[in-house]
Amino acid sequence: MPSVTNIKSISYLKSHAAQIADDLGMNGNPFFITQNGEASMVVEGLKQYQEKESLIAALKIMALGEKDRLQGKGISAADSRAQLLAARQSRK
Repeated sequence: MPSVTNIKSISYLKSHAAQIADDLGMNGNPFFITQNGEASMVVEGLKQYQEKESLIAALKIMALGEKDRLQGKGISAADSRAQLLAARQSRK
């Protein structure tokens, strides 16, 4: 978890949006925005957002696979290799 050093008010965000965008592009550290002294939102760069979304998607796929494995669905690694080999040989 990144350190919470970029804490700014919503009025700062309004008046310094371009500077915040530049800072996000350079160092990638998110900005934590407050409204009336309370944490309100997090502003992060597009690259960091996309990386986080990709990680979440991969974790969801892994969780679904684990759920299937625990329910007895799926096949062993050896059976999977055998199926792949058979599929390759049938293409030839």
